[in-house]
Amino acid sequence: MAQCQWQPHFQTRLKKDVSWKCRGLQCISINRDKGKGIRNWKKRLQMPQCCSSSFPVSSTTVRELEVGLINSEGKQRGENEVGCFVNENGWKVRRMIETEQEMRNVAAVQAEAFYEPLLIFNDLFFQFFQAEVLSGLLYRLKNSPPDRYACLVAEASTDTPEVEQDLVGVVDATVYRDTDVLQFLPGATEYIYISGIAVLNNFRRRKVATALLKACDVLARFWSFEYLVLRAYEDDFGARQLYTNAGYIVVSSDAPWKTTWIGRRRRVLMVKQVSPESTYIH
Repeated sequence: MAQCQWQPHFQTRLKKDVSWKCRGLQCISINRDKGKGIRNWKKRLQMPQCCSSSFPVSSTTVRELEVGLINSEGKQRGENEVGCFVNENGWKVRRMIETEQEMRNVAAVQAEAFYEPLLIFNDLFFQFFQAEVLSGLLYRLKNSPPDRYACLVAEASTDTPEVEQDLVGVVDATVYRDTDVLQFLPGATEYIYISGIAVLNNFRRRKVATALLKACDVLARFWSFEYLVLRAYEDDFGARQLYTNAGYIVVSSDAPWKTTWIGRRRRVLMVKQVSPESTYIH
């Protein structure tokens, strides 16, 4: 019932308030002006072709991103837009295009990755869960400026035509200032928190997550942040190894009274300091 009440409302708002004509990789962005939410949608400049450079990215490349790219029509892009953050190993990572279909695709990827199957009514509860994921995405877009939150998506590059899915991976990057975390970040007043990293089951162990993490490095440089922070379950050795290979180190863990004493899995806090010369630390 919850889904039946929520989903038509979302579709009605889109039908009423969205007026665009899709053309190529045209980007539709939610107007984040305070108090307007998703009521006003506006067109942005057409996104250019994805960059083809591989990592490490030179400081010159990052400076070009900071200045602003030029699209195919010769118009300067907005300062918060980047056509492509990473293009390597058959995957490219870009910022999510804020259309109804792409937002639903993002929710589907994260729902598949994080949903825990049930013995009964599994399909029904999965739909509820996916609706909640989409609702959370809309909330973040509505309440976060474009230089404080970004949803990055991974898709096949042009040299991997066998991949039919539009999106194969997702990651969220949000600017935080939690004092409990800042104590581990010398000289920092804010940091980028990485969360919601998800890869479709059929594309795991194919370096999609690695590409997403590298894209977060570029985003940190683009937004002029020195530290990236994430949390991982202490007993999830596969995820922790992935983050360690990407340059993250463990700096703390959850207190026992937050986990063991109440039956929750313990998490570790992992931090990465982005190199000033390169967006990826080996």
